[in-house]
Amino acid sequence: MAARPVIEHLLVLPDRDLAEEVAEDLLGGGHLEVRVVREALSGEDDAEDHEWAVYVLDGDDVDERSARARLETLAHAHGGWYDADPHGHGR
Repeated sequence: MAARPVIEHLLVLPDRDLAEEVAEDLLGGGHLEVRVVREALSGEDDAEDHEWAVYVLDGDDVDERSARARLETLAHAHGGWYDADPHGHGR
C-alpha cells in the first residue's frame, strides 16, 4: 500500500509566542497537522541560534502552489520566512 502524498510547509518565526499564535490561527484550517517546533539554523549548534517554526502538513487534495503562496505571505507578515524544503534537502 502506497503512502498518502502530503505537502509539508515550515514557517520560521522570530519567537515562540508568535509561532504559537500563528499555529493557533492555522488550526481548523483544513490542515492534516499544525505544530510548533524548534528549528535549528543551518550550521548552528548553539541552542541560542534556534528559531521557532510552525510545521504544517497538508494532504494531496490541497492546491500546493496556492497553499505555499498563502503561508509564505503569512510568514513574511509576521517577520519570518517560509521554508519550501522543510527537510533541508535544498539547504
